[in-house]
Amino acid sequence: MRRQIITAGLWLVAAGLLFGCATTPKADMPIERHSVAPGEQVTRKGQPLRLLGSPIAMGQKLPATGLVDAGTMKPLDLAGLRGQVLFLSLVPSIDTKVCEAQTHYLGEEGDKLPAGVTRITVSRDTPFAQKRFAQAAKLTDLQYLSDYKKGEFGTATGLLVDEIMLLARSVILVDKEGVVRYIQVVPELTHLPDMEAAFRVAEQLVQEK
Repeated sequence: MRRQIITAGLWLVAAGLLFGCATTPKADMPIERHSVAPGEQVTRKGQPLRLLGSPIAMGQKLPATGLVDAGTMKPLDLAGLRGQVLFLSLVPSIDTKVCEAQTHYLGEEGDKLPAGVTRITVSRDTPFAQKRFAQAAKLTDLQYLSDYKKGEFGTATGLLVDEIMLLARSVILVDKEGVVRYIQVVPELTHLPDMEAAFRVAEQLVQEK
């Protein structure tokens, strides 16, 4: 157990060095309007990185995977959820400036979304780190799911970044029937996704019968 905690701590430090830590999000961060396909490649400051795993596509059911809910510390399978629109915000690590900005956007601007949209942040941070972040940032109205064990979710969606073994910065929307209806995989990891575009799609999905 002690070894696992030390390993997790070192991994988070490494993630901070990769992306740069900050305590407040910057308003001038680039917003990416384009997307690459799961299973292809992204860049980090121009350096190409492969995306590993089985690529997910729009029109498919969300694959069954084992994520850990930071609030309950229990496994949660997103594929089993029905009757609500899932807004999945994938970030490499919440303890970095761009990921923090993305999560703040989801938590603060996402308040305008109608009832029926469940906002979820997914990362490979430990559940303990996610819970600490939520409390410190006062973003406890979001759900936090961790893929920290084996990267099963990243592998099942084609969104696990080779070399750094973190999730690609992405937004996935899943309709009430569990079908993927929107995907944006940000081509450059240091850019933000187009959250406003995703919000508009989420609003449309809620209205569908």
